[in-house]
Amino acid sequence: MAFDRTAPARWRGAAGPGYKALMASFANTPVTVIGGGLAGAEACWQLARRGVRSVLFEMRPETPTPAHKTQKLAELVCSNSFRSDDAEHNAVGLLHEEMRRAGSLVMACADRTRLPAGGALAVDREAFADAVTGALEAEPLIAIERRRIDRLPESGSAIVATGPLTDGALADAIQALTGREALAFFDAIAPIVYADSIDLDTAWFQSRYDKPGPAGSGADYINCPLDEAGYNAFVEALLEADRIEFKEWEALTPWFEGCLPVEVMAARGPETLRFGPMKPVGLTDPRTGKRPHAVVQLRRDNALGTLYNIVGFQTKLRHAEQARVFRMVPGLENARFARLGGIHRNCFIDAPALLDEQLRLRAAPHLRFAGQITGVEGYVESAAIGMLAGRFAAGETEAPPATTALGAVLGHVTGPRPASAGAYQPMNVNFGLFPPLGGRFRGRERKRAHAARALADLDRWLGRREAA
Repeated sequence: MAFDRTAPARWRGAAGPGYKALMASFANTPVTVIGGGLAGAEACWQLARRGVRSVLFEMRPETPTPAHKTQKLAELVCSNSFRSDDAEHNAVGLLHEEMRRAGSLVMACADRTRLPAGGALAVDREAFADAVTGALEAEPLIAIERRRIDRLPESGSAIVATGPLTDGALADAIQALTGREALAFFDAIAPIVYADSIDLDTAWFQSRYDKPGPAGSGADYINCPLDEAGYNAFVEALLEADRIEFKEWEALTPWFEGCLPVEVMAARGPETLRFGPMKPVGLTDPRTGKRPHAVVQLRRDNALGTLYNIVGFQTKLRHAEQARVFRMVPGLENARFARLGGIHRNCFIDAPALLDEQLRLRAAPHLRFAGQITGVEGYVESAAIGMLAGRFAAGETEAPPATTALGAVLGHVTGPRPASAGAYQPMNVNFGLFPPLGGRFRGRERKRAHAARALADLDRWLGRREAA
């Protein structure tokens, strides 16, 4: 993304009468929300729940993106998983529970469209997007406009939730207003395989450690085993495969550590994948009765069970190479791919330096930012920031306690950063973002203590909000 430093002239300059009228309408709309992803959708829902009207601007289908395939709101473009739903031992599972208690539309629709996935919350991506879109379209306090916005509103209350693919004139306008270069990273998409092309004489169904999901099943994943020789050959093929080369400006952009391409992980050492997405722990090959040397896992991607995505196998390999290399995995020799992996450039602002504690842009307090453009990573984290932006824009002033998952995510985005911390980078929610606990705890006991404190503090915070 190349920023144009002449953007202020274009941003405030003359435009056609239709666009002038649109910009003038911003001042007469209680809240303008730009971007119909998870954050924008959640922000509008929270505003409506508090009796505040909003206009949601979504550029699709008028203007497509490299990642989206439909015109639905809240479309999931990468994994169909919201990750762990364990509220007692996992920070993202705790965030799920907090958002449910706080009246999240995204979580309500996710629960309604969930699929078997062990302890994870996976959804039927089309049904999920349909549910969110339907809820917003049916809400009389929300108006949806399908058009591209290239300028930041100069007045009125607005939430910018344009996501990690923000570019062009709007990105130029953001940079011009903030006076800072945008930061950027890459995110990658894992391939999806047709279920009936997986060889179940070789592969088998099992969740790691046989952990049951909400439906009681401990066999929600398909597992493809590799012996040591097969694993080594697979890693070698990954390293030698042809991949899409970076452009000069892309080569300087760091990867997000939580979503590394499989070939990048392989290049870090021959055993890296065995301790990452191909780890065999908690799994037993029923043909041998033993744990395999390595495993490739596939997770259901739709309610019908006809599609499975290859877990953790986001990649920048060329499509022909993906098919060739991934078919080296036992059980995937005849795999048919409904979608091959891809990669796109994501951008985000230096939120701690630019936003106040209510997600307002310090240089223009009528503007709030929400979602992945603020530097959170993950579907749920993005929706959480959208939830908070909507609540703040509706007039709430008290932030969630720092001891909660919602407060921890907000603190990552808006909290102070010591000079020694280095450049601001995207982050998933994790217990490292929470204030320390009093007393001495170990392992899972510490996680349970974090969760218990968080939910107790959240309930008190929500109780005060309801009383007010």
